[in-house]
Amino acid sequence: MTMSEHLQLGQPAPLPASPEDARLDRVPNPHPDTDYVARFTAPEFTSICPVTGQPDFAILVIDYVPGDWLVESKSLKLYLGSFRNHGAFHEDCTVAIGKRLRDLLAPRYLRIGGYWYPRGGIPIDVFWQTGELPKNAWLPDPGVPPYRGR
Repeated sequence: MTMSEHLQLGQPAPLPASPEDARLDRVPNPHPDTDYVARFTAPEFTSICPVTGQPDFAILVIDYVPGDWLVESKSLKLYLGSFRNHGAFHEDCTVAIGKRLRDLLAPRYLRIGGYWYPRGGIPIDVFWQTGELPKNAWLPDPGVPPYRGR
């Protein structure tokens, strides 16, 4: 059995019912001796307000410097999609995603920015990181402007 047979990649994979049910896959980093930043941007992230049941929307930017592992992108897409019907506050969603990736990958550095669209007239942006950015890694600006009607 090959590694790809263990992954969701290349196989039918329905959207998980919840983040707890979602499976995140990892693959070996082909350059574990090199510090570099991998970025994932999810411009249409959606979750549900646990109080009102109304949808919340965000732009998520995930930057990490991998160690031995990379997150497999299809599994990340399915994991992030599993929040679509999940009730949680902005802070919980953002930090939980960061911690789950940290636990799966053991990266040298990871940061996540959750740029949430306003509810009740107030945008709530949430930022979390673990580790220190290696001195030789280039980390560009996340590219999401401060709130001005995003």
